[in-house]
Amino acid sequence: MSASYSSGRFSAVLFKEFIQMRRDRMTFAMMIALPIIQLILFGFAINNDPKNLQTYIEMNDTGPVSRSFLAAMQNSKYFDFQGIVANTEQIDAVLKDGRAAFVISIPEGFERAVLRGDRPSLLVIADATDPAASGNAVAALNQLVSSSLQGMTDTVLQSLAARPPPFSVIVHNRYNPAGVTSYNIVPGLLAIILSMTMVMITAMAIVRESERGTMEALLSTPARPIEVMLGKILPYVVIGYVQTLVFLGMALLLFEVPFNGSWQSFLIGVNVFIVVNLALGFLFSTVARSQMQAMQMSFFYILPSILLSGFMFPFSGMPIWAQYIGSAIPTTHFIRIVRKVMLKGGEIAEIVPDLMALLVIMVIITGLAMLRYRQTLD
Repeated sequence: MSASYSSGRFSAVLFKEFIQMRRDRMTFAMMIALPIIQLILFGFAINNDPKNLQTYIEMNDTGPVSRSFLAAMQNSKYFDFQGIVANTEQIDAVLKDGRAAFVISIPEGFERAVLRGDRPSLLVIADATDPAASGNAVAALNQLVSSSLQGMTDTVLQSLAARPPPFSVIVHNRYNPAGVTSYNIVPGLLAIILSMTMVMITAMAIVRESERGTMEALLSTPARPIEVMLGKILPYVVIGYVQTLVFLGMALLLFEVPFNGSWQSFLIGVNVFIVVNLALGFLFSTVARSQMQAMQMSFFYILPSILLSGFMFPFSGMPIWAQYIGSAIPTTHFIRIVRKVMLKGGEIAEIVPDLMALLVIMVIITGLAMLRYRQTLD
């Protein structure tokens, strides 16, 4: 046997690898698509300076100063006024269910106090569960105080604009007053952990049986597709429970993250989310031909789950098209559920919108998985 280098043998091996890549089209497609998706997501979808944050107003004074300040807020592009709230109960409701990032409360007699030079305070209530989302908007508020009076025609108000700020802005951070980062990251991390493990474990476990030939024996039994699907995913539900218990223990004891809401709401959300991810893993297993492909598909799903769910980057800062994609990802809705329950003290009523979205996604994924599984039977 010749030990010298042979360009012919090298070319044969090289040609064989290209043939193998052509046969494994899914792996080749992911090698091309994944960098493109990463470039698009990081280049266009990720934004740490969100604008047009949903804002409600408690309007107890309708004078020129109040209107001018609100106009300056809206012109800053940070605040998007959604409507009027009339009392404390409505303020709590819009903040708790996630409809508002800010509530601007203008007190009675605000205009008179400004004209008298009493320097009254205007209250801004912020949803601080995600400090990164509201940080720049809060920082812009003090600059808007002086600029809001510039250009007003009233001579008294013009003179006030030249003095020290005629009123102050007090920001009340709800749900995370100290702006602790772990309060935002740790609850969201449960969704990422469950997504990574439930999807990948289920997909690889079922594909492993196909590779070993044991799936053929299972297909030869009278078991129906729904029975096989349930029998395959339910053991991993137990694993999801164990992961959730470990996570909660560390979150409460190690990171001291509060749990202010209903345990019932939390458990309902966890159960639905686990089933959604296991069904997704089952769907991947009907497409993948090998454990490697199952793992690649899992990573292909996990990347947008991390980037577009609001876990690492503010959801409100993403462009509309990215928010639509993020809304179709189960992780997005579960992160909202966990944060509402743990930080905001949410009950079942507050999590219903995101819970319904998870149920719709679960029905769609389960239907696709069943359809694909029937095709493998044929």
